[in-house]
Amino acid sequence: MKKNLTILSVAAVVVCGILATDVLAHDTVPAPAQKKPIALVGATIHTVSGDIIANGTVLFDKGKITYVGDSTSLPADAEKVDLSGKHIYPGMFESHSQIGLTEIASISATNDFAETGDNNANVKAQVAINPDSELIPVTRAGGVLLALSVPSGGNIAGKSVVLQMDGWTYEDLTLKATAAMHISWPQFSAGGRGRRGGGGGGAPGGGEGNMASQAERQLQGYRDLIQQTKAYAQMRQSQPLDQPFDLRLEGMIDVVEGRLPILVRADRLAEIQSVISFAAEQNLKLIILGGYDAPLCADLLKKHDVPVIVSAVYRTPLRSNDPYDHAYSLPKRLADAGIKFCISGTDRSESWNVRTLPFHAGTAVAFGLSESEAIRSVTLSPAEILGVADRVGSIAVGKDATLIVTDGTPLNAKTQILSAYIQGRHVDLSNRHTRLYEKYQQKYQQLREADSQK
Repeated sequence: MKKNLTILSVAAVVVCGILATDVLAHDTVPAPAQKKPIALVGATIHTVSGDIIANGTVLFDKGKITYVGDSTSLPADAEKVDLSGKHIYPGMFESHSQIGLTEIASISATNDFAETGDNNANVKAQVAINPDSELIPVTRAGGVLLALSVPSGGNIAGKSVVLQMDGWTYEDLTLKATAAMHISWPQFSAGGRGRRGGGGGGAPGGGEGNMASQAERQLQGYRDLIQQTKAYAQMRQSQPLDQPFDLRLEGMIDVVEGRLPILVRADRLAEIQSVISFAAEQNLKLIILGGYDAPLCADLLKKHDVPVIVSAVYRTPLRSNDPYDHAYSLPKRLADAGIKFCISGTDRSESWNVRTLPFHAGTAVAFGLSESEAIRSVTLSPAEILGVADRVGSIAVGKDATLIVTDGTPLNAKTQILSAYIQGRHVDLSNRHTRLYEKYQQKYQQLREADSQK
């Protein structure tokens, strides 16, 4: 009897798991590979890396752009798509998110973005991506076709992945398997970092002194880890059979040898200065997330070629005496200072609302940033910062045909995303939102018909 109950319990768990998976899996079919050349003709082409081309043509074949210009001569076998009066932009790029790693925050089984322990340098977000996430079709319907998906947890969270928003498997979705190593910067004093500030604080009730000493220990731990990694890499190269394999140190080799940047959250001036000082001391490549006070140390950022990912335009002032629009005007002030930057919406949503990314850039335009700079900040600039500009971010010959067709600027909430292509594949823009719209449209149509028959 006990054995039968055990079998039934296991069966129940399996069934529940299957049902949960079914509920959370989207039913949108990924697009097949491009089968013949496609020519998008007659639209205004916003190349981002070059001039805007009126009444232009974008031709792509086997997923790659082969022509951009105003020619009307097309290959005989090309599928011609007339887009007169429409606009073509590169697919937009969210530069910091957890899309594919989390679905419903309150259901732990749908969250796979963090590992236990302080050092998770061996963790790769790529292998945890859920290609059936409902958030993926919702995101691409908003024109966001690319995203950095980031692990969290511990002092060293692991390696992020650059995704494209269509595919059957995580391998299909992967554009760049490892883009950055994500590190929590120690907090030396109270005062907070604003929303999603990260770890490194002192023990509860420990005061400023305890917080500072804990931060010093964390920072020294980073220095020790870097030295251990260098020694490990040297031993692995000179005596590979005698050196035991260490996954965490192995994961840090690309970082200490300068091939993989560290991405660190830093908003306040002192934080930014200390992060840059540490990276320069250890000869590390650095990307800063947040950057609230970045204009105050523009020369330092430019000297060390450190780019900034603005963590959101829609955020409140960090200090009570800051102007109300200080966060809204940050992209404009970064541009004026000549600092490399891109815009993210991660402080407002790291997953379910990634689709609103263009509206962060649109608000930056309302507070002084030019529209061309704003478009660049969510297309080519994140591609450059994250090392994939040779493939995406602009409309140019040789790059992936990852682009959107719109009826206006994507920075305006009224603009409709009419179609999208990822590596030349014409992707489906239907999603849970559109299906619910159609469902309730039918409901009210039926109600009107019923009322008219009374």
